Amino acid sequence: MRKLDQESKTMPPRAGWILYDGGCGFCFRWVHFWERVIERRGFSLKDLQSAWEDGSLKKSQLNLLDDILVSTQDGKLESGADAYLFVARRIWWAWPFYAIFRLPGFNWMLWQGYRWFNRNRYRISRHCPLPARGNSGHALKDSTRLSRDA
Repeated sequence: MRKLDQESKTMPPRAGWILYDGGCGFCFRWVHFWERVIERRGFSLKDLQSAWEDGSLKKSQLNLLDDILVSTQDGKLESGADAYLFVARRIWWAWPFYAIFRLPGFNWMLWQGYRWFNRNRYRISRHCPLPARGNSGHALKDSTRLSRDA
């Protein structure tokens, strides 16, 4: 591992954390697909299960896996479809997506689509299993248990 990689894992991100369900194969693959893009904007990835375990996320375990979250450096939490818009606003080529889906009717459609997909993501995740060795280590094993309990 390069020295820069080691430092980036120990230092907090400039903009904040993108927190996702580490027990969902689809979620895991999707956020890691975009990892380089979001890291250039100052975000780092962490699964919700690890964030809850290490105390960096103060949220009920009962609702832990309800939504993707963006936790900013100033302590603000964006959740669900708003988390996607929060990040899209910081990416020049995704800014049109942000601008359109902030409009009232389009925002409602985005949230409806997000909620539907979120409720059904484990159906897709069964066909998109987690990699054998994930970036979040032991949290991936624990996340399967948490997602079944939720």
